[in-house]
Amino acid sequence: MNVESLAVKQAMEQKSEIASLTDKALYLGTEALWEIAIQRKEGMVGRGGALVVNTGLYTGRSPNDKFFVREPSSEDKICWGPVNRAFEQGRFNALLGRVLEYLQGRDIFFRDCWIGADPRYRRTLRAITETAWHNLFAANMFLAMPTKQVGETEPDFTFIHAPGFKAVPERDGTNSEAFIIIDFGQKIVLIGGTSYAGEIKKAAFTVMNYLLPLAGVLPMHCSANLGPDGDVALFFGLSGTGKTTLSATSDRTLIGDDEHGWSDDTIFNFEGGCYAKVIRLSREAEPEIYATTERFGTILENVVIDPQTRELDLDDASFTENTRGSYPLTSIPNADPKGIAGTPQNILMLTADAFGVMPPVAILNADQANYYFLSGYTAKVAGTERGIVEPVATFSSCFGAPFMPMPPTVYADMLARKIRETQAQVWLVNTGWTGGPYGVGHRMKIGYTRAMVKAVLDGSLAKVPTRKDPHFGLRVPISCPNVPSKVLNPRDSWADPVAYDAQAQKLVAMFQENYRQFQ
Repeated sequence: MNVESLAVKQAMEQKSEIASLTDKALYLGTEALWEIAIQRKEGMVGRGGALVVNTGLYTGRSPNDKFFVREPSSEDKICWGPVNRAFEQGRFNALLGRVLEYLQGRDIFFRDCWIGADPRYRRTLRAITETAWHNLFAANMFLAMPTKQVGETEPDFTFIHAPGFKAVPERDGTNSEAFIIIDFGQKIVLIGGTSYAGEIKKAAFTVMNYLLPLAGVLPMHCSANLGPDGDVALFFGLSGTGKTTLSATSDRTLIGDDEHGWSDDTIFNFEGGCYAKVIRLSREAEPEIYATTERFGTILENVVIDPQTRELDLDDASFTENTRGSYPLTSIPNADPKGIAGTPQNILMLTADAFGVMPPVAILNADQANYYFLSGYTAKVAGTERGIVEPVATFSSCFGAPFMPMPPTVYADMLARKIRETQAQVWLVNTGWTGGPYGVGHRMKIGYTRAMVKAVLDGSLAKVPTRKDPHFGLRVPISCPNVPSKVLNPRDSWADPVAYDAQAQKLVAMFQENYRQFQ
């Protein structure tokens, strides 16, 4: 038997083993999983009812541990490189076999659910998890499937999650003990060595970012909401730029806070829940999200809790800056449970500028929209990835390069076409620093940003006279209700205007250097 035939035989045997494992796994509701998680000491109950868990060493995504199996069906579609790294098929099959052997005889859990609120484009996901709380996480984050349909159909993708299994790099070909490996041929996602639940969410997002363009749908790393008049707004941005905070407001209906698809006639949420940063969360500034931290159904990752009183300290970053809350979308009072709406009228590209030089709001023309989408400039916020302890300027194409398997221009070309077709207005919004760079200036006040976003969405800011920014060439409104004029012109907020100009030119040069890859 040749090597190819052996690989096929091994894959078939493992598929049968996964099916057998699923048959032995527990399929439970939220309450039962909650009880088991507590009984197994996977977490503790906080005051108000949230389940508080600790993810140990891994408190953020581990991008250096993510791989794609190099296999015939996807090999010519993936943009291979330092972000999308290849993994040998044989080594994947061997590692999968070791993980399946590890899970044998353990009490494990499975869940069938959907990704994608539009029935035309949704996919079925089967999550097999070692822990009860990760199964709860899948229940929160993905769309519920009717119980009578569970196990009745072959899933589009199977996720196998074994945080207790540690890889051996010399033997398994991984970068460390942790691994996130996606095999589009066998339709398997294998995650191990890390308890950080965000790896499940982002691996599912990555899968959709591969599948949907093949169906003519643009997948997007953005939040979305709906105004009282039916107008839809999209908020692009990396973690920490404000997607969740700015889209979850009492005066608009939340469609979803992080991942969406844009078809010919709809915007639709991929998820059934939210995964929000909760460090220093304020009851006054973010009441809808804050309320979820005191509610049954929420999972809080790495939040400090008093073991006696069960009081939460959302201001304590002892474990990580990247404390997270996972909760069902229904926990937000004004969320749309259908997760689907029409095409957008406004698109806001959020950036957290650590240099403190970009305008807080600006209008983008079609070319600028394409430029900033491909650039994806922001600052990686402390804790979002391992090793990041303070904001670091970065460029992440499509505002989500780590999750985009295909070349960035595939997504950018689709977005440009949809903007032309819908005539949506595109805006750049800086939620980062003002008055100086990180360490000198301060983060933009959320009240100012909310006022600017409100003026964008009610149409009033588009009517305000603009000035041309001398460094970035953007049209910047000269006034906005409830925002000081010196905030709108970042140069005026600096004590030393000459230092501002030098810093701005430095950032412009970084943009130009980064963009050469697309020219």
